[in-house]
Amino acid sequence: MSLTALRLARFSARGLARDLRAADVRALFVALALAVAASTMIGFFLDRLDRGLERQASQLLGGDLVLEQGRPFGSELRQTLEEAGLVLADQVGMVSMVSFGDAFQPASLKVVDQRYPLYGGVHVDLGEGTEVVARGPAPGEAWLAPRLALLLEAEIGDRVQVGKTELTVAGLVEREPDQSGGFANFNPRLMMHAADLAASNLVQDGSRVSFELLAAGPPDIIDDLAPLLTQLRRDGVEVRDVRRDRPQLGNALERAERYLSLAGLAAVLLAGVAVAMATRRYVDRHLDTAALMRCFGATQGELTRLFSLQLLWLALAASALGALLGLAGQAGLLALLTAFLPMELPPPGALPLWLGVLTALAVLVGFAGPTLLRLKKVSALKVLRRELDPLPAAAWLVVAVASAVFGALLWLYSGDLGLSVGLLLGGLVMLVVLWGLGSLLLAGVLRLAARLPQGEGEGEAGLSQALRLGGAQLARRRTASLGQLLAFSVTFFAMAMIALVRGDLLTTWETQLPEDTPNYFAINIQPHEREDFETALGGAADARSALYPMVRGRITAINDRPPREAVPADARGDNTLRRELNLTWRETLPEGNRLVAGQWFDALEGAEPGGWLGEVAAEPAVIRVPISVEDGLVERFGLALGDTLTFTIGGEEIVGEIASLRDLDWDSFRPNFFVIFPPGVLERFGHSYITAFHLDAGETTTLRELVRAFPGVSLLNVDAILGQVRDLLTQVTRAVELVLVFVLLAGVSVLYAALTASRPVRAHESGLLRVFGAGNRMLSRVQGAEFAILGLASGLMGALLAELTTAAIYLAWFDLTPRLHGWLWLALPLGGALLIGAIGHLLSRDLRRQAPAASLGLLGET
Repeated sequence: MSLTALRLARFSARGLARDLRAADVRALFVALALAVAASTMIGFFLDRLDRGLERQASQLLGGDLVLEQGRPFGSELRQTLEEAGLVLADQVGMVSMVSFGDAFQPASLKVVDQRYPLYGGVHVDLGEGTEVVARGPAPGEAWLAPRLALLLEAEIGDRVQVGKTELTVAGLVEREPDQSGGFANFNPRLMMHAADLAASNLVQDGSRVSFELLAAGPPDIIDDLAPLLTQLRRDGVEVRDVRRDRPQLGNALERAERYLSLAGLAAVLLAGVAVAMATRRYVDRHLDTAALMRCFGATQGELTRLFSLQLLWLALAASALGALLGLAGQAGLLALLTAFLPMELPPPGALPLWLGVLTALAVLVGFAGPTLLRLKKVSALKVLRRELDPLPAAAWLVVAVASAVFGALLWLYSGDLGLSVGLLLGGLVMLVVLWGLGSLLLAGVLRLAARLPQGEGEGEAGLSQALRLGGAQLARRRTASLGQLLAFSVTFFAMAMIALVRGDLLTTWETQLPEDTPNYFAINIQPHEREDFETALGGAADARSALYPMVRGRITAINDRPPREAVPADARGDNTLRRELNLTWRETLPEGNRLVAGQWFDALEGAEPGGWLGEVAAEPAVIRVPISVEDGLVERFGLALGDTLTFTIGGEEIVGEIASLRDLDWDSFRPNFFVIFPPGVLERFGHSYITAFHLDAGETTTLRELVRAFPGVSLLNVDAILGQVRDLLTQVTRAVELVLVFVLLAGVSVLYAALTASRPVRAHESGLLRVFGAGNRMLSRVQGAEFAILGLASGLMGALLAELTTAAIYLAWFDLTPRLHGWLWLALPLGGALLIGAIGHLLSRDLRRQAPAASLGLLGET
């Protein structure tokens, strides 16, 4: 018998059409379609949501890319960026006095051009209530922050003096889309048009002015400009993007992106398990067909190609259906999220679609390939002797191939090779451990069931007998039962892991921005005003940070070398090397700081009288003291404990030796410092104080009193920034919750495939019990007890695996603190017993109605 390629294709297609009536093929089709649907749906959604969220987060930055330096940008750079396809806008920032009548007030000037804003809109009161406009003030106009208008006692229509020009107050700015939280903008805002800058005569040689070039464009264009941006950083230009400049937004986006990828990977893993279980039943059912074909002269190669082609048709059909479901699903998902995503998402691309089809083929090859090879080993004698089944594929081969494919998918979805290899090796070790642990657990549960008292009839006696018989049936096919136990355990583990990560992520985000998060910063509090300011703030503030002294200092040497020569090339454009830093001193570790290396000042030698504090008091030419530095800064600069940083403060040099490293909570909206000195070093320099506090929206009286009593104190309202961050996290939370549904559907497919694969075995057992007089009620109880025992043991195994895996993922991928979930150890076993018991009982309903002769006739299919 020789099959041409065309005949082979037709023969395999006809065979597939007949097989579609079989439950195992339907299970295989559903699992593959679900794998494609889940991966494409999550891929499309993740791709569009990620780009949309980054676009919205870019409003806080002002653009997709921001360049900043102390002098105007040249025309050559502008031409390069415009030719690359970016839209450019200019901004100039400085501090200047603004006057109205006899009132004078320092203000943070924001000079914008006609393209402002690149993203979002400005909330401004133009005289008829607050409205959102996508423009800045017109030439000759100025928009004032309400606090500046209050201090100047100016109203809309008045003319204020800015430098050597007068501008008409045309609006009051309530919120800017790119409102900065930096300490450079603590003075109240005045926004003006770039056309009025020259007339103001504010920009002179030596003026402290920041020039910003804002750019908007697709991410691929910015990626193509990476070499240019690297060179700009080396030349001292500050280059900012959403992940570098807004760590609180970047962390949320990054964690959400990783969660969605993890959820998609969990769905693919569950679909792979379902494919493996359905393929085993598929192969068992086709052994007789393969033996007959061998009798008619089919070679092993032809058998392999025939059944591989048949499954390939199935995979392509499932991929087509899954891709359509994925497209429709992501459209439906976005439609559901319209109320929660006030942004225009970019259209879907083709890459997630192809990745979904590739995922289905990879799952089929990895999880079904080794088992399918069993068909080519069938002997023609099986037609006469049905017991001559070929040996199943070696367990190590099945695990090795599936692990290799899943590891490749893990790398594809996570983009982290180290994490992929680590999780894969850890998973293989865990599989061996789980096999042994599962054997012990199953043996223990079955032994417990066997010791239940015998009884007959209804109530407790009937339940006890059902549990004993159900346990006995599992014990008779211990190997198959152990395989199902591991499959169900992986299912519960994947669903529990995604649910746990989702819950812990939401808890982290809620903790990140509690209701009493400080929404005001107070800066420039003079030492003589400190006590009065604390008293005036009094009980009006719901939450308040400590008052931190603040001294300005510049890094002028690192390990006795010029700073830009001492740091790696990528850090030479770091903004901390180009500006003065805010330095403070502290006797104890500040709130929200965590010591990660070294010792705090009170534990160092020399803190006692006569030590380094005595050296400071002696005022040598160059003071050398211990300092505590933020660990991220140390990592960027390639430093370590014992290295030195030289600061110039008020014309004097102080050499700080790194004695400890701190991890800071940058998401807390509280004062944070890169460098902290011990007490007794900086007090002799001129300094002011800074604090952060929370005021309810109704505390306008307190705010007004603070402004009038302390006119020199600058108050920054960060409510706008907090609102944008909270909106962003709410949108990500909705996406995280809805993605969980995909994983649950994949878990159900595993349960369906496993129960379908074991259907013939359970049919014989039901037939035998019916022959010996068991009625429908007894069969129902025995089958329910059998599934419940499997679910209970699987739940225990799944809880253990979920706890261990989430701990590893938190440490390696999400940067979260692992935690123990005690409720899981109760909910998962009980939920597993109820879920598997109910589904198995439902799917076995027709077996209980089947005649004993029909059930026993399936013996050859096992």
